[in-house]
Amino acid sequence: MSTNAVRSTDPGVASVAMKFEAVVIPVSDVDRAKEFYTKLGWRLDADFRFDNGFRVVQFTPPGSACSVQFGTKMTSVNPGSAQGLYLIVSDVETARKELVARGIGVSDVFHAGTPGAQFQIDGSGRISGPAAEHATYSSFATFRDPDGNGWLLQEITTRLPGRGLSNLDVATLTELLQEAEKHHGEYEPTAPKHHWSGWYAAYIVARQDGKSPEEAAKDGKIHIEG
Repeated sequence: MSTNAVRSTDPGVASVAMKFEAVVIPVSDVDRAKEFYTKLGWRLDADFRFDNGFRVVQFTPPGSACSVQFGTKMTSVNPGSAQGLYLIVSDVETARKELVARGIGVSDVFHAGTPGAQFQIDGSGRISGPAAEHATYSSFATFRDPDGNGWLLQEITTRLPGRGLSNLDVATLTELLQEAEKHHGEYEPTAPKHHWSGWYAAYIVARQDGKSPEEAAKDGKIHIEG
């Protein structure tokens, strides 16, 4: 008897949403780490302690759908070994200034002179200042928590096709709603009676999943017409 692997791209196969919502980082002193991430201005979601010594603390960066967890009896990985943890920002220089104002030690803004330079702990291959014309995905700054876990600020202004949308701010959401309004306006004259909110919701979810505007408009139509 043999089995065939089912690929997520196979027609007719439903895909279950798998949302990456938390990552565990190793720390040596939970209270010290908690104080640091509080200082960052991140939201404290939980600090649960159990009788067997297990403790879990969770913080969420502003606007992020993913949280960070640390505690006791959570991981056997050496404290400080988590590196290259991405924090995506629309303006890396402003983000850096905000962290500095909170008393956080942050590197100067830089761009990679050689591929992968942003991950080199010794700073080799980095060129001072943002990338030319703030090219998307290309400008960085770094900082570390008290254990040495490394965080990487990356400036993204325009996402590559299929990458979806995340960290929606007012300007991005306004643009997305205007885009949805345009496509809904093209659909509405021939559409059955419906409430616009259902079409908009399906459209925005599709765009967040990385679909093109045309594909998102089809999803909106399918949601309304079944």
